Amino acid sequence: MRAGDVRGVADAALAWVCEHRDDFALGDDALAESGNVNFTWKPIGELAHVCVTVRRHTEPSTPLHQRASDLLTFAWRQTGQGELLRRLQRLEPFATYPLEIYSAFASAGLRHDGFEQAAATVARTRSWQMTEQQPNRRLGILNSERHSGMRPHQGMERALERTWLGGLPEPWMFEGDAGYTLTHVIFHLTDWGAAPHHVPPQVADYLSQWLPPWLDTCLEDERWDLSCELLAVAGSLPGPPDRTMLRDAWTRLARAQAASGAVPEVGSGRDGRGGQTPRDDFIGCYHSTLMTAFAAVLTAGALHAHQGRTAHRGRTAHREQDGQRGRGVST
Repeated sequence: MRAGDVRGVADAALAWVCEHRDDFALGDDALAESGNVNFTWKPIGELAHVCVTVRRHTEPSTPLHQRASDLLTFAWRQTGQGELLRRLQRLEPFATYPLEIYSAFASAGLRHDGFEQAAATVARTRSWQMTEQQPNRRLGILNSERHSGMRPHQGMERALERTWLGGLPEPWMFEGDAGYTLTHVIFHLTDWGAAPHHVPPQVADYLSQWLPPWLDTCLEDERWDLSCELLAVAGSLPGPPDRTMLRDAWTRLARAQAASGAVPEVGSGRDGRGGQTPRDDFIGCYHSTLMTAFAAVLTAGALHAHQGRTAHRGRTAHREQDGQRGRGVST
């Protein structure tokens, strides 16, 4: 599968997201004490992160870039241009998710001074810096602090050492929770695929060796959501992509994608006909569909970059051969 074919999968996925844009809208419960963050703020934050990545890896003239821009604008408006995040931060000053969501917008230049000032005040406290968190979450907070104009309270290298992936664990210990944990370690470490060179060589080598069998297992089990996250990791690593792995994986994912562009989290999709309500259908596939678009643009970008490097080396070798022939004639 070529880079253009993979982008076609991303186009279809983001088209579905556009069709279901209103399902991402924040309701009256977004600031309510009884509100469920997983069904309010989490989807809007994930939408923002994916759209920023899609914009970063596509040309402004392409429909994919334009869709991502429109969706990012929509998501920012949902937050009241950041004002609702400021209010949320005041209601839950030591919660980290408002900063993690805000950082996606800030990385695209969408900022709210009031939120940043309030968040920076809390971030200077000992309580914030010593909060006990999962190590992969700590990486995400450090990256969020950086995007939000703060000085990260800890080094990324030290935080990486505490993660499951940073310990280079026995590969046969891989399972679902470990899979989601390691994918987010790479997302935070590389700033959502923007900086593959931030992956230490020993971690990159480890993943290059073990990603193919892990991904194959997830694809065999029809765990499309985790498969897409693993593919996003593959697209975030330095070095040439594993073209055989990518060709097989994207062929299988393309088959799992419904005609609408939706991708189910697990199993075969019903293309909007399953579940009890339309909202149930949205919850069951919005994340995996977003991850499909996210992984696809990273994969296409990695393939395109490798092709460019290969072509450059070919031209360089050709010029060197011409020079040698020229020197031979003159001699």
